[in-house]
Amino acid sequence: MYTQRKGEVPLEHYFTNNPYLKSEIKTITYEKENCRLSFKSDNGVFSKDKIDYGSSFLIDTFIKHNDIEIKTGLDVGCGYGLIGIVLNKKLNIKFDMIDVNRRAVHLTEMNIKENKADCRSFQSDIYSNVDKKYDLVITNPPIRAGKKVLEDILINAQNYLSSDGRLWFVMRRDHGVKSMQATLDSYYETEIVAKSKGFYVVKSKIR
Repeated sequence: MYTQRKGEVPLEHYFTNNPYLKSEIKTITYEKENCRLSFKSDNGVFSKDKIDYGSSFLIDTFIKHNDIEIKTGLDVGCGYGLIGIVLNKKLNIKFDMIDVNRRAVHLTEMNIKENKADCRSFQSDIYSNVDKKYDLVITNPPIRAGKKVLEDILINAQNYLSSDGRLWFVMRRDHGVKSMQATLDSYYETEIVAKSKGFYVVKSKIR
């Protein structure tokens, strides 16, 4: 939990909890291929002003290239709930969505209700409050949280995947996606599924 020190400027990273950060809720619209969804966003969450390209690219790539039946999913670092809610509405995947940021979880809960999605959201420091397995773990991981957090999210996803489950994630080339893929090759069979504007979408299956 974030604690402000005397004289310190409040943090605004989307992977922290800052009780001093002013709320300014706004509405973002996702509209693609006859799917129109409305999302509440706010200060202190990732990509607060617009749909993030990496997340949108991950969604599109998963819809186009997923080749197994997926009934349940876990969206790690869900922000205001974009990935899980869109995939629920378009593919009928039932999602749990988690974030360490309480404001993000609250926004996701609002957006689940707004879009009538079959999802739930709860606060979790990575997988600390996750107690079951899923067909899919999907994430646009918080790069600024550092390498240790990224590895924790991606490597330990294997513990929350069903026997034939998949991990999907998106990362920029200049954020070290090739190095991360090499690290993950010790745990998964990994495949770069698509590339666009410096973003790579990676699919992984437990070895």
